[in-house]
Amino acid sequence: MYKIPGHHHISMITKNASQNNYFYRHVLGLRRVKVTVNQDDPSMYHLFYGDKTGSPGTELSFFEIPPVGKTYRGTNAITRIGLLVPSEDSLQYWKVRFENHGVHHSEITTYAHHPALKFEDPEGLRLVLLVSNGEKAIHWQAWEKSEVPAEHQIQGMGSVEITVKRLNKLASTLTDLFGYTEISRSDDEAIFQSIRGEVFGEIVVKSLDGPSEKPGRGSIHHLAIRVKNEEELSFWKEQVRARGFQTSGIVDRFYFKSLYFRESNGILFEIATDGPGFTIDGDVETLGETLNLPPFLEERRAEIEENLKPIE
Repeated sequence: MYKIPGHHHISMITKNASQNNYFYRHVLGLRRVKVTVNQDDPSMYHLFYGDKTGSPGTELSFFEIPPVGKTYRGTNAITRIGLLVPSEDSLQYWKVRFENHGVHHSEITTYAHHPALKFEDPEGLRLVLLVSNGEKAIHWQAWEKSEVPAEHQIQGMGSVEITVKRLNKLASTLTDLFGYTEISRSDDEAIFQSIRGEVFGEIVVKSLDGPSEKPGRGSIHHLAIRVKNEEELSFWKEQVRARGFQTSGIVDRFYFKSLYFRESNGILFEIATDGPGFTIDGDVETLGETLNLPPFLEERRAEIEENLKPIE
């Protein structure tokens, strides 16, 4: 049976691409690796940030929806994103950096058994820096032009928190379907890892009753988990369908191929291939500097560009 090697990317909603761009590039020091559009609605930007090449496990992606309202927090939602940093010294560095940039943050604490620093982006998206203890996204490469020193740079995604009414339903999907290992459990929380001992595939599931979250700016749309290639993706398509979940079928996103499904609590998962990656239509040195469109949208470039506001 194939194994899920970890997270691929995670996608959020922003109201303001320019504000989002400033925060993730100039405050968090990530590289903007791709400026493109939502392939299902090309009127909106789709921005990707990550390491030097936007490698799997490092990608934070945002759909810009200017008229979107606020998020009403609740259950049955992906509720926090963990980002890996190298050391506890890095947490101290980031705490000072957040203070200097006016970023809302906690004191240094622990989260899912890791030394941690919780913070929010300008739209209230909840994130947490986690000490990696030498772990990082497998393909991570430092970005030499980052405004953050290499020894403190974010090294990819860590624990992703999902809050649901029915914890055991999601637990069953992760363990029985995808082969995750449950590494801890309390009355209202369980932690799962795609590869035991590796935080870059970790999912923290919290139990919470009450109304479901109403998404808006600063909410998380979906979590994508990794597979190596289309052969593995086809295998997982059959496994997901055999379990009774409806799927999108395999979708070609140009930079990767994927499929989508909702588990029993309504959480949207994507399963995405590692390649071909963001260098398929650009070289490493100039990633993210201009608008890239998948081939099927290229003939509409003039129309699409006319409807997009400049980011910078």
